[in-house]
Amino acid sequence: MPLDYATLDSLRARHPAWRLLRSDHAPLIAAFLERVFVLPNRRVIPAAELTEALEDELYALRQSLGAEAFPKAAAAYLDDWAASDKGWLRKYYRAGTDEAQYDLTPATEKAIAWLAALTDRPFVGTESRLLTLYALVEQIVACTETDPEARLAELSRRRAEIDAEIARVAGGDVPLLDDTAIRDRFQQFQQLARELLADFREVEHNFRQLDRSVRERIALWEGSKGELLDEILGERDAIADSDQGRSFRAFWDFLMSSRRQEALSERLDRIVGLPALGALKPDPRIRRVHYDWLEAGEHAQRTVAQLSEQLRRFLDDRAWLENRRIMDLLRGIEAKALALRESPPTGPVTTLEAMGADIELPLERPLFTPAPVARLKSEAIEAGEADLDSEALYRQIVIDKAQLAAQVRTALRRRPQLSLRELLAEQPLEHGLAELLAYLEMAHAGDADAAGFRIVVDERFEEPVSWSATAADGTAVTRTARMPRLIFTH
Repeated sequence: MPLDYATLDSLRARHPAWRLLRSDHAPLIAAFLERVFVLPNRRVIPAAELTEALEDELYALRQSLGAEAFPKAAAAYLDDWAASDKGWLRKYYRAGTDEAQYDLTPATEKAIAWLAALTDRPFVGTESRLLTLYALVEQIVACTETDPEARLAELSRRRAEIDAEIARVAGGDVPLLDDTAIRDRFQQFQQLARELLADFREVEHNFRQLDRSVRERIALWEGSKGELLDEILGERDAIADSDQGRSFRAFWDFLMSSRRQEALSERLDRIVGLPALGALKPDPRIRRVHYDWLEAGEHAQRTVAQLSEQLRRFLDDRAWLENRRIMDLLRGIEAKALALRESPPTGPVTTLEAMGADIELPLERPLFTPAPVARLKSEAIEAGEADLDSEALYRQIVIDKAQLAAQVRTALRRRPQLSLRELLAEQPLEHGLAELLAYLEMAHAGDADAAGFRIVVDERFEEPVSWSATAADGTAVTRTARMPRLIFTH
């Protein structure tokens, strides 16, 4: 996008990041939001927790700047920052809860990153960035070459270089990076790692924008339901098939490999411990930055799944003809709401009737009516004859979820994550399908968070799970269930 006058004037008037930098409270907003959202990599914070943290921040500032520095309450500031004319925070409500949740918007994170770039750096490295650009150019050229002979020639050249390097190392010539080159590359790694975390919020924002455009067409649709279904079914995979969705899916597939995670953890521990990086004082969180990527990616995955589920929920409307009038009224309200969003009126939008108390005098209440007395018949109880098998009462199976959670925690002590299939290879199912359903219930009901681990459901892959059971005739059989991949993580 060219930075001409018209473009910059439009950004100055409309972009939330520019509005934040022009705000009188920009130092408070940027410092507070970076401390509570960016540095600890928090994706969502409940309103009560965020209000309490801002109250503490305001109290400390009032002690040093005076009582009149920030006169409003913390909740008022948060509502102001989340207003549509500001757009620095996103305020929403999760399904099944009435407590507001706050998340940082991509524009705010861009402004914070730009402010962080204004601070002095120990040194400005250029070699690592040049090598990164050169490697990207080589990768693009090599992976777009359609001539087999040209690709074979390039691979032969790279193999010759690798063979020559192997020969040099075998002869005792081991080239090492000097301290400046190590610091240059580590600084480049830190910058790219932070930018990658910041990109996740923009990815989620773009997914929500795609979902929002589809919802607007649904709200303003005036044709038949069949035409609308054709429109929605033709775009139900628009989120996953977009450039953003494909790139994110490739990133997620690469990061979900436990082998790559373990190798990255080992290498980061080794790098952070290098003496050449002592002067830079690297952030200790850099050792587990890939787990921060995994957590941010998991949050984005849940957002995409939730948006897709909400879009497909429209297709489950089985009572279209019976509720035609109700649906027309709701669509009319949605259409009016969309019109008001673009040009909000200056006066009141709607009115409510005055509320009043309904007076009910004590003498208007009915008199007490005693309940009829039940008369019991005293008759001798005779023992009956039953042909039921009482041993069935002692054959009940009780699944102990606490024991299952303990098995998961024990297995996670030896690795950062594992799938349900790997867990069952070590701890086979003892009670068959009932125990398998208990694992699924833990993932659905959210019991895993209280147990100290998390469960990620990857519906793109199916894994067969088998167990031994007893058939009706008493013979031993093997049952197999195909289900989405369940991954247990810290």
